[in-house]
Amino acid sequence: MRILLLGSGGREHAFAWKLSQSPACEALYIAPGNAGTQQHGTNLAINPNDFPAVKAAVLEYGVDMVICGPEEPLVLGIQDYFAADAMLKQVLFMGPSQAGAQLEGSKAFAKAFMDDQDIPTAAYREFTVDQLEDGLEYLEDQPAPYVLKADGLAAGKGVLILDSVIEAQEELRAMLEGKFGEASETVVVEEFLTGIEFSVFVFTDGKDYKVLPVAKDYKRIGAGDTGLNTGGMGSVSHPPFVDEAMMKKVEERIIKPTIEGLQVQQLGYRGVIFIGLISVEDEPFVIEYNCRMGDPETQSVFPRLKTDLVELCRATAAGELAKVEIEIDERAVASVILVAGGYPGSYEKGKVITGLENVSGSLVFHAGVREVEGQLLTNGGRVLAVTSYGDNFQDALDTSLANAAKIHFDGVYYRKDIGFDL
Repeated sequence: MRILLLGSGGREHAFAWKLSQSPACEALYIAPGNAGTQQHGTNLAINPNDFPAVKAAVLEYGVDMVICGPEEPLVLGIQDYFAADAMLKQVLFMGPSQAGAQLEGSKAFAKAFMDDQDIPTAAYREFTVDQLEDGLEYLEDQPAPYVLKADGLAAGKGVLILDSVIEAQEELRAMLEGKFGEASETVVVEEFLTGIEFSVFVFTDGKDYKVLPVAKDYKRIGAGDTGLNTGGMGSVSHPPFVDEAMMKKVEERIIKPTIEGLQVQQLGYRGVIFIGLISVEDEPFVIEYNCRMGDPETQSVFPRLKTDLVELCRATAAGELAKVEIEIDERAVASVILVAGGYPGSYEKGKVITGLENVSGSLVFHAGVREVEGQLLTNGGRVLAVTSYGDNFQDALDTSLANAAKIHFDGVYYRKDIGFDL
């Protein structure tokens, strides 16, 4: 099978690493990819949001299946583009329709979907600029802290948690007046839930589903989950507090009603549902849906997946998921993300990366990395993920940290306390 993988981050390197292990993978192309993905296939200098360019590559390279890594092309409707094109509609596409991708593309849509399906989630109200005064009054009556979410995609920056009602009102006004552009034309104000978060990944062909290993990621830049939010500083799988009893609740109360809702609303979903959850006094609530695998969770989840990923994706895209059995490596995995100095604020690119040849006993997934004349250079905020197996997550983390210490570039930073709350 000839496969085109869309995306350029650490998640896509993990995809490429796993896909290339399959005997069914005849050829793998990654658009645009990074310095790590080219170890497993051929990088193509194509923007995944440029649908005609993606089409041209599919036809030129005789691609049989397309796998979409990031959310933006899905929210923009790339699956629908394929389905509507006579030259592309026979190509298997792993990813939901534009209607299905609204689960991530619109916070208000996702909350209404959960209401319709009686899926446990935080109480909420949504407001547009015409309802600004109502929103300001609503905040006055709510307890702190205050959760404000831009309805649309805001590059991971559209969720604010504020302790002061005055600050929350100021931010609501700013968001509705265009702080995040079109993404915050509608703002969802949510009840704040106290608990511990975790991530569940479900492959579905719209009828059947398969659950992948559970993970937990760490978003804050500083130790002890302090400081600014990032795209993710590390992840572990399996978080020990997510036991069999908890997963039974997740499956019965959340996964099954979600799949039923996709069918009832005819949302055309053949892909991954990433369910961000929080355990509140041992009861699961949905924080958010995403329409793709998570990053950095994928770097901890895929190493535990023993099932052939090409077959899993093929069956998902073809509507034959019931035929696939999920096999999981029982070992724990921990991933540590190495980031550029200054991230998630302003940072410099082009720093020389050294020491990768000294890494032993860990996988290294590239994210913001490019190769120039045989030299690896930083090319983003999140640069590398060091991923290791262990008998438990602490053993895995110790190995990842020991190897992270062998990698160098100017300003390199990583958290040493991933999993501190477990």
